[in-house]
Amino acid sequence: MTTTTDEEILSLFREQSTKSNGFTLLMNKYNERIYWHIRRLVVSHDDAQDILQETFINVYNGLDGFAGDSGLYTWLYRIATNECLRLFRNRKKFLVSEKEVNKKLINQLYESSAIDAEEILLKFQEAILRLPEKQQLVFNMRYYDELTYEEISQVLNSSVATLKTNYHYASSRIKEYMLKDS
Repeated sequence: MTTTTDEEILSLFREQSTKSNGFTLLMNKYNERIYWHIRRLVVSHDDAQDILQETFINVYNGLDGFAGDSGLYTWLYRIATNECLRLFRNRKKFLVSEKEVNKKLINQLYESSAIDAEEILLKFQEAILRLPEKQQLVFNMRYYDELTYEEISQVLNSSVATLKTNYHYASSRIKEYMLKDS
């Protein structure tokens, strides 16, 4: 990860002569974190790569208009999350329900996992994928990405109280699923 500050990146990006350099620094700084956020949501590496590319295209096209009302990282997460949601909506057009989308993701999880993957980790991921969409998003951002509820609130445009409730329900459902058949 680069030590360049967000302010330096934005400053470089806003100057025509250093725009490309600024964007390269932004990608170097956030590429891996954004990729893993996306990957946890969509499971498939190929889908994650496609969404990551779309995310950075949107960032490039919208960075001049970035007002700084939230942190740059939070803004990137919002764009990446919206791209994931767009993919889910598109899949739902071809599948009957959210449960079928989740079932497809669970199948991909097991197909893309290494043969020696720890069974408990796969079960944990499956438990997350069985959650409703909003709970999945909140759980992943809080548990894996360690975002604060305030940051998640900016990404999802939702109240902190609602997010805490979603996280609580998600945690309870995951625990219940993990203990089932144990």
